[in-house]
Amino acid sequence: MSLDIKSNKMKGIEITSPGNPEVLAYKDFPIPKTSKNEVLIKNSAIGVNRADCLQRAGTYPVPKNSSQMLGLEVSGIIIDVGENVSDWSLGDEVCALTSGGGYAEYSIANSDHCFQIPQDYSLIESATLPEAAFTVYDNIFQRGKLSHGETLLLHGGSSGIGCFAIQLAKAMNAKVITTSSSEEKCKLCLKLGSDFSINYHTEDWVEKVLNITKGQGVNVLLDVVAGDYAEKNISVLAYQGRQITIAFQRGKSANVDFSLVMRNQLILTGSTLRPQSDERKTNTAKNIKMNVWPFIEEGKIKPVIHSTFSLRDAHKAHALMESGEHFGKIILIP
Repeated sequence: MSLDIKSNKMKGIEITSPGNPEVLAYKDFPIPKTSKNEVLIKNSAIGVNRADCLQRAGTYPVPKNSSQMLGLEVSGIIIDVGENVSDWSLGDEVCALTSGGGYAEYSIANSDHCFQIPQDYSLIESATLPEAAFTVYDNIFQRGKLSHGETLLLHGGSSGIGCFAIQLAKAMNAKVITTSSSEEKCKLCLKLGSDFSINYHTEDWVEKVLNITKGQGVNVLLDVVAGDYAEKNISVLAYQGRQITIAFQRGKSANVDFSLVMRNQLILTGSTLRPQSDERKTNTAKNIKMNVWPFIEEGKIKPVIHSTFSLRDAHKAHALMESGEHFGKIILIP
């Protein structure tokens, strides 16, 4: 069952070859078809994520059976539902995690990975939520097990993930320390609720973290840096601290003193979201709806959008993402 679609064609973005943002082309594509557990969404907005830039550059392999098109989160209106879908109806407004294919006028999503639009959120604002909610909740809470009263260190506090993580961790009554690249970004992190924010260009963040925690270190650390940060990260983890690495902006190799890992009973782990099974994503989505969405509905997690671009200008959005000059999310409008 579907709403009428006047054409079987849609506009979308193609990676013409691995490379810089200019390799992105605005082209015609066939509108995708739903399978029995999927919905077809007419997109109102599309979130831009660093994984999109890595895929475009040829350094992020697309998982088997996933769309080759960029785009991991969208918001919009459901215009078709698969035969097994019972939770959603035609005309419902949703935001959704996709397995690719978001950079287009229409996209497919597993019905279990869709969320209702929160109260007081627009469709455009809602496109900031799915990827951040999955990444933050899965890594900081399901893997890192951050709990009430513990301290979280976020590298890249001004990113889309960082902005969401600050607000969710504070809603969960944790203490938050962030690192950022400028005084302006540090001030914005503090405004979102971060207890402390450290400019890593002008301050020794390791020394600062240890001073803030009175030498005890942090309980959970969300790392997007890796490389030469690896040993520094370990040095600021508390006894039985947990580090979760989700990106490696300074390299994927490092020298690590494992005697400190052993002595302090540290847990070092990591993850990527896209290759996870539908079953795991569905379980995480259920937990998000139960444990995270109420905070969003209560206004404790607010959208942070730096810029919006037309879908045809996706290359400009990628250039901004890679410049590191943005704070919060970058959104495409079809």
